[in-house]
Amino acid sequence: MTIATINGIPLNYQVKGSGDLVVLIMGTGSPGRVWDLHQTPALVAAGYTVCTFDNRGIAPSGESVDGITIDQMVADTAGLIEHLGLGPAHVVGTSLGARVAQELALARPDLVRKAVFLAGHARMDHFQQTLTEGERDLVDKGVELPPKYRAAVTAVMNLSPASLVDTNTARDWLDLFEFSGGKTSQGVRAQMGMDRAFDRRAAYRAITTPSLSVGYADDRMIPSYLSREVADAIPTASYYEIPDVGHYGYLEQPEAVNKVVVEFLAD
Repeated sequence: MTIATINGIPLNYQVKGSGDLVVLIMGTGSPGRVWDLHQTPALVAAGYTVCTFDNRGIAPSGESVDGITIDQMVADTAGLIEHLGLGPAHVVGTSLGARVAQELALARPDLVRKAVFLAGHARMDHFQQTLTEGERDLVDKGVELPPKYRAAVTAVMNLSPASLVDTNTARDWLDLFEFSGGKTSQGVRAQMGMDRAFDRRAAYRAITTPSLSVGYADDRMIPSYLSREVADAIPTASYYEIPDVGHYGYLEQPEAVNKVVVEFLAD
């Protein structure tokens, strides 16, 4: 674990491997070490230097409890690439991390060699905005769902039905979600408070970085049509959809996700 002051906050990061730099950007509420389960080993084996980090809002990085903006997160990632001195970098983000990667490619094309957006989105529809408002209300009112119910909701919202149809697989996931839950930190609540009423489709027409937008066919959090819109908006982007995966596709079918990412970066 290495902590450096970047863009005015402590940023916790780690670097593994050797070769061209790949920076992995995690989504809302999750630490960068989640990438170490599957994506970091695959990319290191493919000959890359891989940097993972905890976004602002995730301790021990600065939690920014007074609020977080997308511009701050983009500046954090840009500052990290500059701090490492290994850019331009390949950048891969998931969900909120994909949005950071998209905005980074727009604002700092000099720092981005290629970009991959897993569950990327240029906007959120009414369902996602309403869901976020509901999640904020639960946290602000101190409502704690029973662990088994929380696990079931997490599974339904983030996994494909294909993963839940098998009793043993479903049990494993439900057990994981049940015992990994906990009280929402102030930093994560700050991430949840970020603006969701945006539409960047027109702005993304100016992105010139070679990009790949990856949609998950059974994603309820970021439906695949929103990921396809990103590819449609960016002149240099292509789109790829992975079947039988939900929002946690990088954990649910890591081999499929890793293959798509590694092949795109190597092309």
